[in-house]
Formats: sequence, structure tokens, C-alpha cells
Amino acid sequence: MIIRPRPKGIEYFLLLRGSILPNIWRKLAVTIVMAVLVTLMHGALYHVKIRLTTIPFTLMGLALAIFLGFRNSASYERYWEGRRLWGSLGTASRNLLRQLYAYPQVSDSGGPQQRAQLAQLQKHMAYATIAFAHALRHQLREESWGEEIARLLPAERALCWQRLQHPAAAILQAIGSDVGCAMARGWLAAPLAQEIDRSLSQMSEALGGCERIKNTPIPFSYSVLLHRTVYVYCYLLPFGLVDSIGLLTPVVVGVVAYTFFGLDAIGDEIEEPFGLTPNDLPLTALSYGIEISAREMMGETAIPAMPPPVDYCLQ
Repeated sequence: MIIRPRPKGIEYFLLLRGSILPNIWRKLAVTIVMAVLVTLMHGALYHVKIRLTTIPFTLMGLALAIFLGFRNSASYERYWEGRRLWGSLGTASRNLLRQLYAYPQVSDSGGPQQRAQLAQLQKHMAYATIAFAHALRHQLREESWGEEIARLLPAERALCWQRLQHPAAAILQAIGSDVGCAMARGWLAAPLAQEIDRSLSQMSEALGGCERIKNTPIPFSYSVLLHRTVYVYCYLLPFGLVDSIGLLTPVVVGVVAYTFFGLDAIGDEIEEPFGLTPNDLPLTALSYGIEISAREMMGETAIPAMPPPVDYCLQ
């Protein structure tokens, strides 16, 4: 995600970080070069004059703009749903932490040893809750586990879960088992355990929603049709403009191609919101935000710093 002050005036035309131009400059340059050649040849190809009016390009451009708008709306809906799911995950994690430390209690007959065991179990479940956010991030980005998970989980569990295809689900299962252990020892009443289970279910729903977005892209045939139409439109446009605007053809074609190629590339980029491109969701910052909030609720002082933006890009 790009985090930077809003540019003003001519700055809009000079900035590159966060712009879609680095992704499309090659195809844009090819289109402009073609427009220059068509202008120099006065719309002739192998000495054969290609006569095209602006009418078909007007109709085709209108339809293409509608299709691009629809596709980008669908892509942004996926992007925003991903952000909403991570927001609900943060809320559910805080609710779970609050419940884990407020609900389980040792009876008056229990001694210091039971209280120490309960405190250890609560800390274990709290760290597993933090690890869930980091594990989900790595799972969505198809990355290997980092050191932030190794320091939160027992070594044998971390090694076992790291080999799984769905480690985040395994962590939720382990937290549920620990809740059952607290119930079996009489530290947690059944109605309160149901409240904790609801928080776990909310986290599981966020996990399932993220997996659905990750594993269900926009239909490939639709994307192929749109890409082909954009290329054909931009490459043929100079032949339809050269007779009416002459030397301005490369300029107009460049502006139109930048718009259509840019919209097409933006739709591609935000269609998969969990990646590492500059405009994707900052999952690293979101997962560390959950960890920082959890550690503050636990009363810890050794709290990691929030990852800063690098070149205005927050990962």
C-alpha cells in the first residue's frame, strides 16, 4: 500500500512510486512508436492506404471503457473485501485475547501451582493468536515462515505446522484444544467457553474468506478478452486518427493508450490483494498491528515496532 502525502499540481505528472507507469511503459512505448510510424506514412501500410474513420473507435472505445470499469469494480471489490476480512480478524483477535484473560479462573481451592499453570496456558493461547495472524499472511503470500512465528510457538509445533498447507487452521484447532483443556480442569465454564468459541469462529470465517479470494480469481477468459481488445484498440487507433488530427496522432494515442493500459494493469494488480506489489494490502503491517495490540493487552513491555514504509510503500 502506498503511504505518502497527496501530491499537488505538476507533482502528479512527475511521481513514479505508486504510479502504474512502470508496469506499462513498454507497451505504451510500442504504441506511441507505432503511432509515429503511422503518422509519418500518412496511414499507409506497404503503400496501401488504410482508411478508418473515428466512428468504429468511438463505439468500441465506449464499450471498452464500460468493460474496464466493470472489471476494475470487481477487482476493487475483492481488494476491499480482503481489507474488511483483515479488519474483522483484528477485532476478533482482540476479543479472543480479552476473553482468554478474563474468563478462565482458578477456584478458591486451587493453589499457586494451578494459578501458574493457568497463566502459562493463557500466555500460550495468546501467543498462538498472534502467530495465527502471521501464519495467515505467509500462507496468503505463499512465503516460508519467518522468525516472528518461531519465537511465538513451541519449536516442535512450529516445525510441524510449517509443513502443512493450511497452518493457520491448525493454529485455530490448537487454541480450541487448549480451551477444552481449561474446561476439563474446571477453569472455564461451558457458557464462557461458547463465547470464546464464537471469537474463534469469527477468525475462522476471516481465514475462509481470504482463502476464497486467494483461490478464486476473476475468470481467465474474461481477462484474456479484455487484454486482447485493449491491445487491438490501441494499435489500430492511429489509423483512425491520422487523417483528422495529423501530427497530433502520437500524442492523442499516447494519452488514450496510457488510460486503457493503465486501467487494465490496475485491475490486474488489485485483483490479487494479498501480494507484494505496491498497491496490494499491507499484510505485514496488519499482522504486526495485531501483535502489538495483543502484547499491550497482555501487559508486556517488549513490543515489536511497526514496520515502516519503504519508499512510501507499506508492506
